[in-house]
Amino acid sequence: MSLPVAPIHDPVAHPAAGSDLSAEEVEALEAEIRRLARERDAVILAHNYQIPEVQRVADHVGDSLQLAIVGKQVPQRTILFCGVHFMAESAAVLAPGKRVLLPNLSAGCSLADSITADSLEDWKVRYPDHAVVTYVNSSAEVKALSDICCTSANAAAVVRSLPQRKILFTPDRNLGNWVKGKVPEKEVVVYDGCCPIHDVLRGSSVTRVKQTRPEAVVIAHPECRADVLELAQEVCSTTAMVAAVGRHPEARTFIVATEHGILHQLRSRYPDREFIVADGCIGCRMHCPYMKMIDLVMVREALLREKHVVEVPADVAVGARRALERMIAVPRDA
Repeated sequence: MSLPVAPIHDPVAHPAAGSDLSAEEVEALEAEIRRLARERDAVILAHNYQIPEVQRVADHVGDSLQLAIVGKQVPQRTILFCGVHFMAESAAVLAPGKRVLLPNLSAGCSLADSITADSLEDWKVRYPDHAVVTYVNSSAEVKALSDICCTSANAAAVVRSLPQRKILFTPDRNLGNWVKGKVPEKEVVVYDGCCPIHDVLRGSSVTRVKQTRPEAVVIAHPECRADVLELAQEVCSTTAMVAAVGRHPEARTFIVATEHGILHQLRSRYPDREFIVADGCIGCRMHCPYMKMIDLVMVREALLREKHVVEVPADVAVGARRALERMIAVPRDA
């Protein structure tokens, strides 16, 4: 007998009430933002998890490293980064000649905060013969102490590319354990950090949602726990999720195991498909409060008042840039 399943509530399709802006006011605000961006010679970058209004006004939407690389490549001298603090840092590190603005300095990251430079130094003493691979969801100081960075899309390739057999993977334990399974020839020690938004999801919750849509394809981010990843037909980064949907042309419904903000991009690209948050949004667990701390008014104010400038000390930036550029140089099929 199947278990009862709570009704599925989707905050992307049904946003919370209480918005102070009418549709006309939003449209006027978007036009003002685009005008200010032109006047300030600024490019607007937005992460996949940002609120839909911010994604719509952005020049580029994607994952954190993809956006940092775009910020380096575009001609604009100012980068307005709609994301969290470590993302703006990475943009500043890769584009040292440009000014990087973060609309809300309170937009942090629990995963990045789970490891500090001091704690990584302690781990390096404990594992002196290990190459340090650090997930991009980390501070510039932690990146600077690392041998190389990785993303959720290329983590296994980065580890596989290194000559060292012994690896210290930081800071996400779920991504690190997933990499261990992909690269069994390496001895991988995994730091005990996590993204609480992904870590809170359980396989039992995904199974309950799957019972309501047994034909659905499950797509999961590798920051999820192993019991969730075992249920997924596709395990990939947020940006790769768009391509993953295209690999299942016969499927009409997808259960998505990551922060619910990605559903805006998925629905924009595939309006004829149905996308469901992997826990059915029971209690809205797949919701990152930090990623929802930037709105259109803050974007306008950041451009108007040129705030808040994110800077990385020169000595830290050198090491962080080295770790990022080493990662970028790794072939995709390494």
